[in-house]
Amino acid sequence: MTPRHYVCPRADEHWETDGRLDKPIWERAPWSDAFVDIHEGPIPRHETRVKMLWNYEGLHIGAWLEEPHLWATLTDHDSVIFQDNDFEVFLDPDGDHHLYYEIEVNALGTEWDLLLVKPYRDGGPAMNAWEIEGLRVGVHLDGTLNDPSDQDRGWSVEIALPWAVLGQAAGVRCPPEPGDQWRINFSRVQWTLDVIDGRYVKRPGLPEDNWVWTPQGAIDMHRPERWGFLQFAEDADAPFVLDPDWEIREALIAVYHAERAHLAAHGSWSDSLVELGLSLPDIELHTSPVGFVALAPCASGGRLAIREDSRLWREGRA
Repeated sequence: MTPRHYVCPRADEHWETDGRLDKPIWERAPWSDAFVDIHEGPIPRHETRVKMLWNYEGLHIGAWLEEPHLWATLTDHDSVIFQDNDFEVFLDPDGDHHLYYEIEVNALGTEWDLLLVKPYRDGGPAMNAWEIEGLRVGVHLDGTLNDPSDQDRGWSVEIALPWAVLGQAAGVRCPPEPGDQWRINFSRVQWTLDVIDGRYVKRPGLPEDNWVWTPQGAIDMHRPERWGFLQFAEDADAPFVLDPDWEIREALIAVYHAERAHLAAHGSWSDSLVELGLSLPDIELHTSPVGFVALAPCASGGRLAIREDSRLWREGRA
């Protein structure tokens, strides 16, 4: 199955990042598909979509979140924003599953930006002290915040990410060029609220909803191998070109997950694809007491490799 993807057009003007997506510049960018449940569960109650542009400054992300009850409480930068309803961006420019970016924003425009050295499942850590210098965030409310006496329409957000900071851990050329592809995903955390004494209160004992652009197969945004593709282009009509090594990447990721399951069940890595329950031709598997490396020939030449901490790379670039 072709993964979700977005062809991102160029727009080299400068514009104000105020959260409004009705500016003429945004007419150039198509809306994404609607968000779905993170685990492909029930259809989300409220619509969420994103659109993107890029220019000489950086990557620009716009999002619309339908919301009948606008609510936000956190005002301190780098608060744990998903304790409020929020919008989140996850970006892995080189697609190696390591050194990726996360940005969270609530309806007050409060941000949390962090750099993940590797996914939490693989030992993390998250670098909370890392900052996106020059980050611009704008929020526009179509309704009234924290007022249960009326019904709102929703909120929109603009996020401008400068190339100078994205390039710090991109692992690929930055700024990109037309045709370049990065891995990206978006999440929306939504809490069920009750009105008590004239104010919004989270319903006790009820977990949050997680609505995403590309489903993760688990309640875990930190599975970069399940994110979609962002393709940079001159205009939105450019055709999306699927990575010729997509099926090979998927096969290596299957080995990674099978090895993780084997380790959990048996306390060791397996050196046999048959034992792992996989029938994957042309994959070379090497194990040791502390890890494994699986390699496969690429359609584009050379070989791709994956190891026990989910790092995926082309040989010669580990």
